[in-house]
Amino acid sequence: MTRRLVLTNESARHPFRQTLPPPVLPDVRRHDDSDWKLFLLSFAAFFTCLYTFLF
Repeated sequence: MTRRLVLTNESARHPFRQTLPPPVLPDVRRHDDSDWKLFLLSFAAFFTCLYTFLF
């Protein structure tokens, strides 16, 4: 098992954490536009609510 974090004192780790598998990191090469979609959806919802309540 390859560890991503090297500690100077291995006895300082908790035994339960030693039994867990290494964490799975997300693939950073994949282009993800969910942030933009969420922003546009939130903006549209806010604009619709504001327009509906004011007029």
